[in-house]
Amino acid sequence: MEILFALIIGTLTASGVYLILRARTFPVVVGLTMLSYAVNLFLFSTGRLVTAGQPIIGSTENYTDPLPQALVLTAIVIGFAMTAFVVVLALRSRADTGDDHVDGQKEALWPEPGADRAPEETR
Repeated sequence: MEILFALIIGTLTASGVYLILRARTFPVVVGLTMLSYAVNLFLFSTGRLVTAGQPIIGSTENYTDPLPQALVLTAIVIGFAMTAFVVVLALRSRADTGDDHVDGQKEALWPEPGADRAPEETR
């Protein structure tokens, strides 16, 4: 089970890093989300991967640490709120600039006012 968990965490991390390095905002948001899922799974695995384990020490031979579970639940809520904020920020940036590149170097879809007019001396 640990090998499967490690493979899933590695796949999520690699996919998240690949998507973060893209030049568009939506893949970057999806990559950040995948990376946060990988971190959540890693934190969850630090509390021992035990099936049918109770979170109370002394009541059973195999117990599970409840602290990583609480940390993961908190991280899920915070991650959802931050993802919603980044999506709204990206939509606002797209509406203001007409562009969804994260580096801001690509030309906007709409030219500047007066950029397509000839100089005054050609009249």
